[in-house]
Amino acid sequence: MIGTNKPRKAVIYTRVSGAKQVREGDGLASQENRCREYATYKDYDVVEVFSDDMSGKFERRPAMDRMLAFLRLHPKDSVVVIIDDISRFARDVQAHIKLRQTLSEAGGILESPSIEFGEDSDSRLVEHMLASVAQHQREKNAEQTHNRMKGRMMNGYAVFSAPIGYRYEKTKTHGKLLVRDEPVASIIQEGLEAYASGRIASQAELKRFFDAQPAFPKELPNGQIRQQKVSDMIARVIYAGYIEHDPWGVTRRKGHHEPIISLATYEKIQERKNARPIAAAKQNIHEDFPLRGALNCACCNQPMTACWSRSGTGKRYPYYWCQTRDCSQYRKSIRAEKIDAGFEELLKGMTPSQNLLSIVTSMLSDAWDQRAGQRDNGKAQIKRDIAQLDKQQDSLLEKLVDATNAKVVTAYESKIAKLEDEKLLLSDKLSQNSKPKYSKAEIFELLKTFLSNPWNIWEKGNLLLRKNVLRLALKEPLAYDRENGFRTPQVSEIFEFFEKVTSKCEMVRVKGLEPPRQRRQNLNLVRLPIPPHPHLCQPR
Repeated sequence: MIGTNKPRKAVIYTRVSGAKQVREGDGLASQENRCREYATYKDYDVVEVFSDDMSGKFERRPAMDRMLAFLRLHPKDSVVVIIDDISRFARDVQAHIKLRQTLSEAGGILESPSIEFGEDSDSRLVEHMLASVAQHQREKNAEQTHNRMKGRMMNGYAVFSAPIGYRYEKTKTHGKLLVRDEPVASIIQEGLEAYASGRIASQAELKRFFDAQPAFPKELPNGQIRQQKVSDMIARVIYAGYIEHDPWGVTRRKGHHEPIISLATYEKIQERKNARPIAAAKQNIHEDFPLRGALNCACCNQPMTACWSRSGTGKRYPYYWCQTRDCSQYRKSIRAEKIDAGFEELLKGMTPSQNLLSIVTSMLSDAWDQRAGQRDNGKAQIKRDIAQLDKQQDSLLEKLVDATNAKVVTAYESKIAKLEDEKLLLSDKLSQNSKPKYSKAEIFELLKTFLSNPWNIWEKGNLLLRKNVLRLALKEPLAYDRENGFRTPQVSEIFEFFEKVTSKCEMVRVKGLEPPRQRRQNLNLVRLPIPPHPHLCQPR
């Protein structure tokens, strides 16, 4: 019950459903103006305004908690709380009842220009009915929003927050549509394609690639991104131009936005992600240890580790050493400079001659042209494969209609969904531009640059480039012996091909192709007269 002395102080409580309404709307100001008019009419002195920007279904809200704390600092029933409408106080019946009780215990009096609150049974019945209506409106709005978003997704449109690399842009025909956000989109494309092809070996390396890009947005104070962001990016099919959302039952379908990578690249990424995990990145993978991970002990054939060692003067030196306990070379350090010098000699020795490089590039050029001539046949085959998948789906659908066993129905549905995914993959390949991203001249120029001098790239490149040189040049890790240096390396296919060509092609003898001359005295030779014009002589 309100005391005999009429309260003179009042506070105003306003609320909107989210921060977006604060930025783009005028809901808070409108509510405050209406409450101030009511306070003037009732001769109240407004001393404070509390505003929240969150859903009314929650009982605990920051501004609401501050208001309750403010009320507890004043005598009971000395401060009036003015709200614009009952829906601004709460939009959930249970939350409304609990807040009303908490407000009363804090000593506040609730008033509104829209409803007269009372303590009798009739007033409480009306109040609870209005709170129930507010809850129904909130739930109905949520249902309608959910249905609109789901329908838009089923039509191939993204509805959630734009993923990194995209932004929303208003269009005349599609409404808000995802578009590439450059240059971040191109950075993501380069990173994901490199991860799919194996040029970037792990998610940790992919993270380091993004960290090294100045234009890529960072969220950590040290100028890096979280590893979880990389894991989320490689799992999202939206980068391949497709839409799906399992919680809503929206199966994968072609989106209207421009893809950053192809669906085939996305599938390769999933295969690599689900394959045998690669060891996490370690702190000592550093520019001082570029061969770490590609260097084995020659005695036990186990990977060598690396570390820094501090001398008596305090200077640090990089070392490699074997970490296998039962190996005779266990913990016997080898200076990194010694191993690097040996690797330099080994890598320089893998450089082919210019003549051999010209022969190989000519062969690859012919293969390139032949592959280009097969593109049309490849597209025709893809169309035939899609038609075959359609027939299989139709057959399964007929069997599904007649099936009565629940397990059989589930099996048919699973098979149909799998065939649909295969069709999407083939359709994506068919829609891809058959023209290579880079011209033949550009690709072969890069190929010749690497093959003609891999040491130059190793010497001038960063850690990521050096790792790529190791993957392109070596098939297996290098074996290093403490006394004798590097063992014979297991080179990659391209350098192995160079070795085979070199071993089979012998150089022409310096003396010419004719057999060696024998001594004149051992031959009964008849000196023939020399014709005046040898080039005019005809053989018999």
